[in-house]
Amino acid sequence: MPEQVPFPAAGSASPQNSTDRQPPCDELVNPQKNRKGLSRVWHATGYSLAGLHAGWHETAFRQEALASLVLVPAAFWLGSDWVETVLLAGTVVLIMIVELLNTGIETAIDRIGPEWHDLSKRAKDMGSAAVLLSLLLCAGTWILALFQRFAP
Repeated sequence: MPEQVPFPAAGSASPQNSTDRQPPCDELVNPQKNRKGLSRVWHATGYSLAGLHAGWHETAFRQEALASLVLVPAAFWLGSDWVETVLLAGTVVLIMIVELLNTGIETAIDRIGPEWHDLSKRAKDMGSAAVLLSLLLCAGTWILALFQRFAP
């Protein structure tokens, strides 16, 4: 059985040479987490735009984004008040949000490896199911709004 080495207590001296000491865990994980204020907002915006750019290269997201160019303006025409308009446009935007999250899940799973694994399949299937549910919510909302507007 391998020997277990206890972690030194906080503030206690390490048996290592001071030049061998590692920085605190926060610094090891991601130095970007140390940004504050407008610098953080600026960089976060850049990362978000990079994510939208990456999403654009996915066929499903591109199709949904192009459909939103028609459906979001149509929501302002079809909605009888601001609540209906927000619901109609919001369900369209929700599809794109869920699609980006699904793509993120699939990308993370694919990074792990190309081999088949039951847990990888479950994660991808659940992401796909989330997209399906958002599509059904959007379709149902739009059908009911159209029925209310045009039914006798």
